[in-house]
Parts: sequence; structure tokens; C-alpha cells
Amino acid sequence: MNAQKFPDWCPQIEKGSKLLVVGASGGMGRALIDLLLAGPESCIGAHRVFGEPVSVDSHTSHQILDLQGPLKNEKDCIDLVNNFAEQAKGVNLLVVLCGGISRSAHWKDLTESEWNDDINLNLSIPFFLSRAAMDLMGDSGGKVVLIGTESALHGGSPTSLPYGVAKRGIECLVQGLAREGAKKGILVNGVRAGFIKTGFHSRWQDKTEEDIMNRIRLIPLGRGGEPEEAAALIIYLLSGWSQFITGQMFAITGGDWL
Repeated sequence: MNAQKFPDWCPQIEKGSKLLVVGASGGMGRALIDLLLAGPESCIGAHRVFGEPVSVDSHTSHQILDLQGPLKNEKDCIDLVNNFAEQAKGVNLLVVLCGGISRSAHWKDLTESEWNDDINLNLSIPFFLSRAAMDLMGDSGGKVVLIGTESALHGGSPTSLPYGVAKRGIECLVQGLAREGAKKGILVNGVRAGFIKTGFHSRWQDKTEEDIMNRIRLIPLGRGGEPEEAAALIIYLLSGWSQFITGQMFAITGGDWL
């Protein structure tokens, strides 16, 4: 599946949008950038902690800003948002895709540092990024999309418990920020991802190919989700088609956990 397979009537972001994508180097992030590049001209900030810069056609009319650096605390988040806004002359859309797991181990064996690192990366960093972006959006309105996980609604995994706890916190964060953002026309929503076929499972959870296939067999639709499918849902939430939606989490799971 790729951007060319999506019909031309699919929702798109507004022309001239200034969109910061945090976590653009992952599978879902790359898919999102590809779909954005197939849409109206915009300024896209593609942030990465690792990996290669986003590769784009040199003839594209989009402005692509390659932003790199770790996000460890509030200052890092504020600096990133301000850096993008300074170059893009503002920010009206934010997507936070960053996430990870310090160590794939049973919660009984985690150190205090590993627990805190996972909570920070998967909950605190999205909060600080959202707050910084919403502050710059001001009364002009805007949209924020955060990423959760379906497994968090079911107690998470014993080998990724702090990740699940943090992602459950994203659900509260989406509602709380949406309630306040509505006063200024800022919409905040989230995507509750199921098993999406990205490198997350092997990179952060040490899953083997056999592990992954066994997991996929549990999904009613019999397959993992494509990164482009999750990216398309994100674009819908950033588009003009979602103007009456805020404070919601949208599951994309293939029927998992039914």
C-alpha cells in the first residue's frame, strides 16, 4: 500500500499548513510524510532522534525542515517547537509519534530509571510538546494528534508495563488538552494503534519473526495494519473533515481485542 493507491477524494490537510511531525523516522512517521507530500503544498517539520533524513523529490513544492535531536525534558520540547515555528513562521498542526521502551523485561525486573524513562518518553514528552505548540497556536486554532495503543486499555504487557501505563495516560491527556483547547479552536485527538507493521516490535520489544506471526494470528482480520492506514487516519484528523471532533481516541486495530 502506498500514497498512490489512495483515491484523490481522500481528506487532505489545508494548503499552507505548518505541520510538525515528531517521530518522523519511524514506519508510521515515514508513511505520514509520504501521504502529506502527495497532498497540498505545506511546510513540514520532520523531527527524528535517529535514522536518515526524510528523502523527498528535489522538485517538490513542499518545504521540508529536517529537525534532529533528543527529547529528554521540557526544554528540549520547547526548543524543538520554537525552532520549527521560527523557520515555518508559525505552527498550526502537531503530530507526536515518538515512543519507545527502555528495556523489554518483566515489570518485576525494571529499575527505577527504566520505569521513569519510559513514562517520560511516552507521556511527559508528548505533554510538553503539545503544551508548547498550543501556546504558539494561541487564539488562531490548530490541531494536535497524539498516539496511544489499544493494549493499554487491557493492562498492557508484563514486559512493557510502563509503556502501557504512559499510553493510557495519553487518553487522559487528549481529553484534558481538548477541553482547554476548545476555547481557542484547538482540536486535540488521538489514534489508538493496534498491531501496525512497523519496526517498533523488533526494535523496542525484541520480537522475533515467529513472535510477530503468532501475534498476527490473534487479529480477527488476520493481518497487521499497514503504516499508511494509520497515517491516513491521522491525516483525516488533521483535515477539514474533522472540525467537529475533539477529545477522542480512534482505534485502528483490525478488530483486535474484540
